[in-house]
Amino acid sequence: MMKVVAGQQQQSHQELLRETRQLPIFFGKAALIQEVAHNPTVIVMSETGSGKTTQLPQYILNQYANKGIICCTQPRRVAAISVAQRVAKEMNTKVGDVVGYTVRFEDSTSPQTKLKYMTDGMLLREALLDPLLKRYSVVILDEAHERSVQTDVLFGVVKKAQQERQRNASNAQKLHPLKIIIMSATLQAEQFEKYFNGARICFLEGRRHPIKVMYTEAVQKDYVNASLVTTFQLHKDQPPGPGILVFLTGQEEITTMAKTMQDIAKHAGEGYNNIQICPLFASLPFAEQMRAFSETPAGYRKIILSTNIAETSVTLPNIKYVVDCGMVKAKDYNPTTGMETLKVRPVSKAQARQRCGRAGRECPGVCYRLYPEDAFKGLDENTVPEIQRCNLRSVVLNLLAMGLPDVVNFDFMSTPSENAIKDALEQLVLLQAVDTAHNQKITEKGKQMSAFPLDPALSRCILAAKENECVEEMVTVLSIFSVDSLTYIPPTERERGHKIMARFAASEGDQVSALSLFREYRKMKANPQWCRDHYIDQKTMKTVRQIRTQLKEMCVKLGFPVTSSRQDEYKGLRKSLCSGLFFNSAERQPDGTYMTLMHKTTVHIHPSSVLFRQKPSFVVFNELVETSKRYMRGLSVVDPMWLIDACPSRFENCKLLPEAVTS
Repeated sequence: MMKVVAGQQQQSHQELLRETRQLPIFFGKAALIQEVAHNPTVIVMSETGSGKTTQLPQYILNQYANKGIICCTQPRRVAAISVAQRVAKEMNTKVGDVVGYTVRFEDSTSPQTKLKYMTDGMLLREALLDPLLKRYSVVILDEAHERSVQTDVLFGVVKKAQQERQRNASNAQKLHPLKIIIMSATLQAEQFEKYFNGARICFLEGRRHPIKVMYTEAVQKDYVNASLVTTFQLHKDQPPGPGILVFLTGQEEITTMAKTMQDIAKHAGEGYNNIQICPLFASLPFAEQMRAFSETPAGYRKIILSTNIAETSVTLPNIKYVVDCGMVKAKDYNPTTGMETLKVRPVSKAQARQRCGRAGRECPGVCYRLYPEDAFKGLDENTVPEIQRCNLRSVVLNLLAMGLPDVVNFDFMSTPSENAIKDALEQLVLLQAVDTAHNQKITEKGKQMSAFPLDPALSRCILAAKENECVEEMVTVLSIFSVDSLTYIPPTERERGHKIMARFAASEGDQVSALSLFREYRKMKANPQWCRDHYIDQKTMKTVRQIRTQLKEMCVKLGFPVTSSRQDEYKGLRKSLCSGLFFNSAERQPDGTYMTLMHKTTVHIHPSSVLFRQKPSFVVFNELVETSKRYMRGLSVVDPMWLIDACPSRFENCKLLPEAVTS
């Protein structure tokens, strides 16, 4: 029996190797290795599905492993994990041995790891402690066209590290030169070439399978309905078997469309009931996400409804058809109003090409764009870099923690507005992380805040929790809100699910409610049946526990006692939240709406909040989401005096109610 199993594994590995030799990148292998050897920085451009993410790191592994680790960054954790698993399989090793991955709050590497896939944010955190990135011989920045804020900062960090290591090559440290490889299917190569001082550009021609692109004759204003109609038309007209990938903008659209499709399949009769509908979005439980990657049952067609999580570096098996709605939900920050929101907007040409490329990964495919060809020609060539449309306080604090003396003049590839940087510095001054906006000197609190892999506002909450002796409650709450959702209630069980969740609803707000649920979970000793009855995803809860453990370890390293206040109404917890979230504070108005205290903007309580019907006088909140209205999510009831204590320079002259609201 053991010989048979071993033989099957060997055969499977040989099949994988045969597949890799059919990839377009394989035919340029020798030339690529030579270009990397002779140039400090190489830009590799190729079509999606060419194999660059999985193969190029393996090609250069033998040449550079003895000089340091080879790392390959990804914008998303699901890509970093899935690609590492695929490469480990191709190399016939276990994840965590020669090949590993590191994502936020999860490290699957060992001293033997020579090839590491990681999120760009994790490499940026390593640069805080080691600006020269001495552990690495080659840094590969993949999916560079996405221009996430962490990737844009990394461009500057690795460029500086490369220059410093080149200067230090002859001194006592004897550092090996740092090789940089930029990879993407679509990017402005000339901009990267100029930024990296004449980097070598390599174009890989050809994709493994051809893709046909189809357009609509007119603009589809109701793109969700158009996606629904197109998907069922495809299912009806095309031969059974190959799957359909539908791109939508968010969880709400996906769950609504999934339910509609299930209802249609149920009542439309034969020909429509042989579909397997698989939602795919970040907050979906891991087991549900994996359904999109699993084998399709015989006689069924898999239909995957996904956000842009499926745009890059993820191969969904057996996909032949892509339906692209042409829209995406993107982050937007206005430093003038201080509002950071998620908005639905048209994709860029680069994003549209990435989505199209999903159709040709395993077979010839077809992409149906739900907009006219003229509309495609009118799209922006590339996505506006996130660093030019987000709150920069985390970026600025990290750069200051690295010892950079002048953040305003940092070598950004796409420089943010001066107002955005000044706004970030002013926020950090109010958070007590920076001495003054003028001298840009990081404080002791700022150094402690930068040690946590959190937004500075949330790190400040932990520092305040130390003073209020409720660190245990705070790290638990922040761990819970580091994942998208503890629970997943199927659309068909919403009524029952909401009744069960109502048992944990606390009048103090969503943070205390989540804390109550977590403590009940621990009291029940993570009983699987209890979790199922309460719609708790056990893998997500496991992630929360891992995050909580790591945050507690960080607190111990910084000398923070992990104490618990156990006070009624959790006053210490809510007061500590004010110390970091005072930017996100709001007061109820006579008409029942809320107005933010810092920037006087009208906002509303999200219907999912336990405070939706309570309408307290003052709240702080985690985030704003903009749909038909601007909604606050993750709310806590607070005393206005706590806000004054947290930021007297902004609140002590405001006309806040003098009496406590819930004290």
